[in-house]
Amino acid sequence: MIKAVVVDDERLVRKGFISLIDWSSFGVVIVGEAGDGNAALALLREQETDLLFVDLTMPGMSGFDLIRQVRQRFPGIRCVVLTCHHEFDYVQEALRLGAVDYIVKTLLEVENADETIRRLVERIKWEDSTRESLSRGEGRIIAADKALLYMPLDPRASEEELFQLSVVKNHPLITFQDMWITPLHQRFAEEDGSRELKQVLGGRWQTALVSGLRDQSLQEVEKILGLTAQHALFYSGGAEEPARLNYAELKVMASEATMFSDEEDVLQGALNLRWTIDRGGWETFMAGVMIQQPSPQRVSDFGYALLGNWGTLLLKPEETAQLQAAAGNNLNWCQWKHWLRQFSDHAQRRMIELGLSKEVMLCLIRAVRYMRSHAGDKINQSDVAAAVNMSRGYFSQCFARFAGKSFGESLREMRLNLAKSLLLESNEPICEIACKSGFEDDRYFSRLFRDRVGKLPSEYRAEGMRT
Repeated sequence: MIKAVVVDDERLVRKGFISLIDWSSFGVVIVGEAGDGNAALALLREQETDLLFVDLTMPGMSGFDLIRQVRQRFPGIRCVVLTCHHEFDYVQEALRLGAVDYIVKTLLEVENADETIRRLVERIKWEDSTRESLSRGEGRIIAADKALLYMPLDPRASEEELFQLSVVKNHPLITFQDMWITPLHQRFAEEDGSRELKQVLGGRWQTALVSGLRDQSLQEVEKILGLTAQHALFYSGGAEEPARLNYAELKVMASEATMFSDEEDVLQGALNLRWTIDRGGWETFMAGVMIQQPSPQRVSDFGYALLGNWGTLLLKPEETAQLQAAAGNNLNWCQWKHWLRQFSDHAQRRMIELGLSKEVMLCLIRAVRYMRSHAGDKINQSDVAAAVNMSRGYFSQCFARFAGKSFGESLREMRLNLAKSLLLESNEPICEIACKSGFEDDRYFSRLFRDRVGKLPSEYRAEGMRT
């Protein structure tokens, strides 16, 4: 029998709830009741309990606080929320704290009470049987060929959301580190299942249907998925939900150390930005990414670096802001690809507005990259023009149009930015910093730095060290 306790500060409501249901027909016995949180905790210390029905709005200790206390002191007790509030925020907070279900008191009638309790009891019995089989060592080998994999995208996502899925109600739910799987011992109706996954889990979870799992060790499956699932979902996500993953391919992926290699790859080559204004360059870039599959973090770093390095030159302020905001929502390669396409479109519009040819635009991009990498050297406009195969006069004219300022002003800005980095990253004297930043006269450097930055180099360094 499942031993249950009801906690509600309104005595009539409490008694009405207890009398509304034929508890014994569901294998439940009410072993106690309490009018507030402190009384409930005292009762739980004396009375063995499996299930606690908790009102959320009680004087003194709220239902939320009581659930927290119960989860800490009596982790084996399941909590079910009794509430008049069926707003999402109330329910979400209770589930986040560990409540396994909720009942809206104002909607509970004789006609639906039995079904509500039956659903709850079936879940508790299923959880108990699953835990018991795992504790006996059963289930160490996966008997199903396929399993649904769930990975949270939102830190607020809760395991309790998974229990709302019909597939989880009829199959075991196995917890791994930071992910869950449901081995599918019965047929999974993919169309209906996909629709339910979207409705219930929304954008808070990423899901995948993993095949080829039959007779695999649960321990090994946890290890392989831990190494590869995030990476695999990054490149398969977006096209369909749930994504399709093959376990044999994941094992191969896990054995390939080069998958997460930081060696020079397609992203390094894409720094030339040819892909932004040349169709062939775009196709080569996209194909290279799919072949090499750089890690999700490197793709994200690449995107943010584009904004930091080129936002002011290739984009309007509002375009930069829009892409900056959108980047935070990119969860897979499909979304990043769309984001990069938008960046490319902005760059092409910029080229057209400036009246520059594709060849000249690429030369100017190369020039900026050259200037940044040689900012600390003694370079001038003639050196840069020669490096990109343009005449000095034509380069000067095109560069001023592209950058919105003269070559000399742009180079000074780059040198000051280099000096800022060196000031914070080293303890070298100011005169050495000036020299390494391309300034021959350290007094001129200090004066220019103060005029442009608003403080002397020594002050800038001291302030940076304090923070």
